Amino acid sequence: MTKEELAAKLSGIDYPARHGIPGEFIRAAQHAGLVILYGASDDLMEFEGARREEVSCYEGGTAWVDDQGVLPDRDTLEEDEEIADYVQRKKTARPIEALWCQEGGYSWTYKTDIPHATFEVVEDGEPYCRGIVFDLSDLT
Repeated sequence: MTKEELAAKLSGIDYPARHGIPGEFIRAAQHAGLVILYGASDDLMEFEGARREEVSCYEGGTAWVDDQGVLPDRDTLEEDEEIADYVQRKKTARPIEALWCQEGGYSWTYKTDIPHATFEVVEDGEPYCRGIVFDLSDLT
């Protein structure tokens, strides 16, 4: 499955997306190395599929991603090995910016130079989030 095919299948899912994404889509994403990203509440970036993460981003924020997944918050690292790993990964990581209420009709949209396909999460028939699907292989 490609990121475009998965995004097309996800488009129109109901909020909260965590409960709306069918298990077979998550398994297909895991198998294909795809990551599904969407917003939840007013403070979360949710990553599903080949990587599962939850990033706090109240009113927006940035997650750094590489082929291993989302980099941890630098401020939470204490051990020298963790810090060294973070510094090494950050050199090739790419940002995904979560934008809160910056595009008409959407609570969440995302800005990144990572190749991706988009899908729409709806709440009560109205747009809530424009999520993205990206391929981890595009980050190597």
